[in-house]
Amino acid sequence: MYDSGTNQVIGTYRILAPAKANEAGGYYSAGEFDLSRLAHLFERTVEVGRACVHQNYRNGGTITMLWAGLAKYMQIHNYEYMIGCGSISMSDGGHLAASLYHKLQDEYLSPLEYRVFAHNPLPIQSLSNNLQVACPPLIKGYLRLGAYICGEPAWDPYFNTADMLVMLPLSRINPRYASHFMK
Repeated sequence: MYDSGTNQVIGTYRILAPAKANEAGGYYSAGEFDLSRLAHLFERTVEVGRACVHQNYRNGGTITMLWAGLAKYMQIHNYEYMIGCGSISMSDGGHLAASLYHKLQDEYLSPLEYRVFAHNPLPIQSLSNNLQVACPPLIKGYLRLGAYICGEPAWDPYFNTADMLVMLPLSRINPRYASHFMK
């Protein structure tokens, strides 16, 4: 996405379409999770990640425009599912991530057929799970749209984050938001 006045890039997403995922040896998130329960959906699935927004443009309007562009891309190419890793800092050793998962699982955990399993699981049973925690804005936005979290978090030691696989079937997009993205 560009600022038309300055022609400066202000926001972007990494999008990995099924054919490119095959060429690359699979989805990025397959390095963190066993995605075998989702394999039958891969031909209709894009993976998104590494959303970057210029610091002067970090507001609801920018993310709305990025999501609208993503939705248009998915519609043009007849993709139905979007997956990606939602990251939580591990600066506290993982307690906030464990508490966030505990807070979200009752309402947002996917049906069993969409569950994934971390290759390097965050040991949530050994961590505090009752801390007051705010959901990171990007994960919160996806959940409001109708996304699932597909299982317990993985620990990504390279970025020192706890990652949850987030999956958004287009058919689940909350009608309240659909008019903003599905034009």
